[in-house]
Amino acid sequence: MTQRLRPSPTLLRLLAAAPVLISSAHVFAAEEPVKPAKEPMQKVEIKGAAETYDARRNDTATKIVVTQEEILKNGDTTIAEVLKRLPGITVGGVQGRGGDIRMRGLGSGYTQIMLNGEPAPPGFSLDSLSPDMIERIEVMRAATAEFSTQAIAGGINIVLKKAIVTAQREVKVGLQDDNGKLGTNTNFQISDRKGAISYAVGGGVTYGKFNRPAEIVTTGTNPAGVQNLSRRTEQTSSGSFEALNLSPRVNINLGPNDIITSQSFVNVNRFRGDTDERVNTLQGSLPRYSATSVDIDSDVALLRTDLTWTRKLAGGAKLEVKGGANYNKRSTDAPSLQYFANNVLALKRTVSSDSTDKGFTTTGKYSTPLFEGHALATGWDAGYSKRDEDRIQRESSPVGAPAVNLDQIYAADVKRLALYAQDEWTVTDRWSVYFGLRWEGIETTSEGNDYAPVSNKSSVWSPLFQTLWKIPGSKADQVRLGVSRTYKAPGVNSLIPRRFASNNNTATSPDQTGNPLLKPELAWGLDLAFEHYLPGGGLMTASTFVRRIKDITRQQVALIDGLYVSRPVNAGTANTRGIELEAKLPLRSMYPTAPAIEMRANLSRNWSDLDSVPGPNNRLDQQTPISGTVGADWKLDTLPLTLGGSFSFQSGGPVRISDRQYAYSIPKRSLDLYGLWKFTPKTQLRVAVANALHQDNYNESAFVESTGTLRDGTITPTTAVVRALLEMKF
Repeated sequence: MTQRLRPSPTLLRLLAAAPVLISSAHVFAAEEPVKPAKEPMQKVEIKGAAETYDARRNDTATKIVVTQEEILKNGDTTIAEVLKRLPGITVGGVQGRGGDIRMRGLGSGYTQIMLNGEPAPPGFSLDSLSPDMIERIEVMRAATAEFSTQAIAGGINIVLKKAIVTAQREVKVGLQDDNGKLGTNTNFQISDRKGAISYAVGGGVTYGKFNRPAEIVTTGTNPAGVQNLSRRTEQTSSGSFEALNLSPRVNINLGPNDIITSQSFVNVNRFRGDTDERVNTLQGSLPRYSATSVDIDSDVALLRTDLTWTRKLAGGAKLEVKGGANYNKRSTDAPSLQYFANNVLALKRTVSSDSTDKGFTTTGKYSTPLFEGHALATGWDAGYSKRDEDRIQRESSPVGAPAVNLDQIYAADVKRLALYAQDEWTVTDRWSVYFGLRWEGIETTSEGNDYAPVSNKSSVWSPLFQTLWKIPGSKADQVRLGVSRTYKAPGVNSLIPRRFASNNNTATSPDQTGNPLLKPELAWGLDLAFEHYLPGGGLMTASTFVRRIKDITRQQVALIDGLYVSRPVNAGTANTRGIELEAKLPLRSMYPTAPAIEMRANLSRNWSDLDSVPGPNNRLDQQTPISGTVGADWKLDTLPLTLGGSFSFQSGGPVRISDRQYAYSIPKRSLDLYGLWKFTPKTQLRVAVANALHQDNYNESAFVESTGTLRDGTITPTTAVVRALLEMKF
């Protein structure tokens, strides 16, 4: 075994001070010429050790680390806009509006979203985080024991700002235009250090308006394929939103070995919206309601706070214990009017709902270099959350139509416990191995005044293995291999048999309900990657993955008591696989006289099949077969100007969800551009255009039965969003 030399503490302190000494030397050099020394000076040369550690290249566990500079570069206002440019990551929903985050082409729920290393609390939305509040984003393609193994596709860890080095005062004031609707965005950062206490406070205020039209085309055919139904539905949604974010952090140094850290996140937002829907029936029967008007007033408050104690122990060991609490409250009022044909008012409905999520978490980690070359860690991860929800519905009809009044009360508890152990073993300077084992159990209970109590328990043992091998004779090439056992537990809403009624119940617009008999999806996975690193920060990688998922969950639509109802069911085994390619190329690393342009590109190709659904196109619902991004950044030498942009692509295509359900979506294209002008080292202006192509979005759902086929196609126009952001440091 090759023994690696470890620098002494004195040398480490000298290396840490080197950047300060070098910076000071430059300052003095700018003030006056350096005079020759009277006596010969001893030459001290420091190489390499002061460089920033590259976690992506050197960690045994595979991960992509997105730095704060990369997060803020394009002037994005949401995390989804940042993530969509990374290899293997796509964003669901309409382009330019955010949506659920997906990895490896898999649908919603297969990607674990974490906040500071813990599963995101109930009610949390990535849209509530401003990119300015984030220190880094870690994208983990393969699971590790330390973090939740509810990550069949992978995990994304959002790390809020932690580092407090010097006093900082920063303000960013932004303005945006979205289809003629103006919005503002203001963010600030304040940090300082006083003795043993350091603190940082980040925050932001956002205000915006929107106007989003859409059109739904409904067609029906009889068993012979002859059209017998044609409807066109016009939708218009408009409104405004306001949000306030605060992220205070305090570090208290109790001594050379003890640190206490308090970190909190507060989000308060308000949404006001109006949605009007009018159905024009050109052929066939009329729907139950030909027009609907809904007003939505929603207020949300979210609080998350953590307290962490870190203690350094003898022999390089460390103990970290964290406790946290979260609180989320949502209040919504949604009065609506339903109309028969010819604008006859049929029904007045008022729905008021209040939901509260509250809970706590605790984690602990003990790490120690127990043996030479071994980094051993054990720990726990536990949490409890309780959800209470009331829904009050009142209806009346001026024409005597059926009216239903409901008083619905729900409560759900989720208990979670995980225990883990992991060891990262540096076998040689070129070969390291990671072993991990995690047990995770979840118990969900729910009760309501209109259904019997429901309980669901699941637990999973997850063995994990990863290895990194740096190819002998090369300083740039390395290979990674990983084997993992992961799972996806059913969400609370998927388990509760509460029924959500559709205004116009059809096979393509059914009622929704949960299924208390759902089992977790279990998966075995294999990951393999080759990485080639270039000078100047460039790289070229190729990776592949395979997942075999048992008890896959899909939505099943059935006709029950004259109404179509959709509910989740376990439906067999799915196999999914894919290839990912990525490249980054700073031109000057190859051609020193070239412009300061950095090129980047990634491409992903995914396949899947579900054994309980006949082909063709029996792939997983919502899976993205092909996705990719091409981008460039150009820092001009003659002007304090940086220009950049990226083009992203997501393919669509047909999907067979079940023997009678089909879906289709068109490819989505998105072009983002930005420019950054530095007036002074502390003042700069960033201008960006998001979704410059403003491509119309289209998706379709179809249901086939013995009486014929029903098909709904939704056309959603999108707009280009122009933003300007003035950034000032004091």
